[in-house]
Parts: sequence; C-alpha cells; structure tokens
Amino acid sequence: ALFDRIAPRYDLMNDLMSFGTHRLWKRVMIARAVAHLGDAPGPVLDLAGGTGDIALGLRRKLADRPSIVADASAGMLDRARDRAGDTLDTLHAPAEDLPLADSSVALVTLSFGLRNMTDPGAALREVARVLAPGAALVLLEFSKPAAWFAPLYGLHARHVIPRIGAAVARDRAAYAYLVASIDRFPEREDVARELVAAGLNLVEERAFMFGVARLHIAVKP
Repeated sequence: ALFDRIAPRYDLMNDLMSFGTHRLWKRVMIARAVAHLGDAPGPVLDLAGGTGDIALGLRRKLADRPSIVADASAGMLDRARDRAGDTLDTLHAPAEDLPLADSSVALVTLSFGLRNMTDPGAALREVARVLAPGAALVLLEFSKPAAWFAPLYGLHARHVIPRIGAAVARDRAAYAYLVASIDRFPEREDVARELVAAGLNLVEERAFMFGVARLHIAVKP
C-alpha cells in the first residue's frame, strides 16, 4: 500500500533524494547485467522492478530477449506500463512466491527492493529456484557507508529525505519508513552470506559513493 501511494512521484523522488546519482549506479548495473547474460534461454526478470527503469534499460540493450518487470505493488506496475507500453511484460507477484517455472529465467535484476521484502532470504531462494543454471542475479541495494562518510549521509537520510517526501510526494511517513529500512539493512558480509545460503555463488562486488550502495552479482551453479 505504501508503494502504491508513492508510485506517481517515485522517479522524481529518487532523483531528488540521490541528486540523480541513482541513475549512474543503475547504468552500471545494467551494463554488468548484460555482461553476465549467458547462453541460457528464457526471459530477463527485473524483480521489485517498480516503475520499470531497469527493465526498460535492459530492453534497450537486449531487444531480442523477453523482459518481465515484477512487483508486489500494483501501483508501481501501472507506472511501468504507462512508461513502457507493450514493450515489457508485467507480473504482479511478491518476490517470495513467483509464478514462474524452475530454471526458466536467464537473468534476474533486483534494484533497491530486497530490504523492503517481507522475507529477503525467501526471496533470494526463490530467485535461485527460477534462475537457469549458470544465470546471474544482479543485486543493487543500499549498504553501510564508510565510517568517515556515515555521519554526513545520516544527516541527509534522517532530516533531508523525509522533508523532501513531505514536500514533493506529500507522504513524509512513507519516506521516513524508507530511511529506516535502509538503516536496518544488513552489512555487506551478511548479504553475501544470504546469497550463498540461497544457493548462489558471489562472483562480483562494487561499492558506490563510499559504500552508500553496493552491487552484488551472484551466479547459480
């Protein structure tokens, strides 16, 4: 329900909160996802895909590959359909219970959605189930910034982001929740352990903006 409420101004809020840097991070994510796409048949799946920006970026580079944007929020998927028309397939489903066959997906991307899932471990296990052998999960998520940068980032997160949410999205509580979800998200070592526990092999990592966000790439054996 929260994401349904903020869907109309979600992309604008992301630009304002990150000063546009999220677009650069996602550009790198898409490039690395394409680089890790192997020979497995099947669609590429953008999980917790929101308004479809990652799925559309993949679609532009992988025009011959079916693209699916999946999200538990109907409001977000409505925005994705508005942006993409019939160039993307949409799937209204929680990440913990995907109506997809075992080993049927050639690539999964997951951008800034894992921390908001009811059971992140179950979602990663579901990703491992639907991925084809040799296929990759490309995960971009907030992380813990470097110690010297953490106080500055904390001030921005606790005081600036909720105020922007109140002024632009007219929903201060939603953005206060999102800041809290970032603060509660586990350290990179814990994320790496969860990926391994789900049955995936971590093959690549990259930090952005002194650790504020981190890219994890993990492959199904």
